[in-house]
Amino acid sequence: MRLLVFLCLLSFACSPNPSSNPDKNSSEETKTIDTKSLSNKRILFFGDSLTAGYGLIDYEMAWPHLVTNRLNAEGFGYSLTNAGISGDTTSGGLGRIDWVLQETPDIFVLELGANDMLRGITPDVTKENLRKMIKKVKAKAPEAKILLIGMIATPNLGKKYANEFNSIYPNLAKEEQVPLVPFLLEKVAAKRKLNQKDGIHPTEEGHVLLADTVYPYLKELAKK
Repeated sequence: MRLLVFLCLLSFACSPNPSSNPDKNSSEETKTIDTKSLSNKRILFFGDSLTAGYGLIDYEMAWPHLVTNRLNAEGFGYSLTNAGISGDTTSGGLGRIDWVLQETPDIFVLELGANDMLRGITPDVTKENLRKMIKKVKAKAPEAKILLIGMIATPNLGKKYANEFNSIYPNLAKEEQVPLVPFLLEKVAAKRKLNQKDGIHPTEEGHVLLADTVYPYLKELAKK
């Protein structure tokens, strides 16, 4: 029930019309490149507002930074690039990924697709864009480990669309043989105190839980 309420809020707050997307004209999340060098090993986080830390006073409180700090506290020693851009779609990601991949990652975390869903983009298009990005990473950095971050559809788009969209991530993970975080917002969905006033973007406390969700998957890749 909480998840259903959250998804309803998501569909209400983020219209499929790009002009009404609250992320569309945000500039604070475009400052996402962290050039601090802790080691030669690097994690590249590639996503939208959830990765960028939309609405946070300090974007370094976003889950990519938190989860990397946690890894380093355990002795892994990774630098990071946060290449999250608010409002980004899989088409937008596909258009900028070559530039981002000028910096070769050891681990590539792919978190895109939510804005495709909010705009009603055909799931097949979203899936193929994600696949093309994964293949670009494999071609540019054959040794890089890839982690796919999943999302689920809002109920207002109908059962058929939801079924097709929700199958994108598990099917693609299986086909491309990459690990999958099934649902990034699992621990914060529909919990008002863990989300900002828009009801969809996590607070700092919420980002801590996003980091908790991703951490076990990322740690497994870091150990390999």
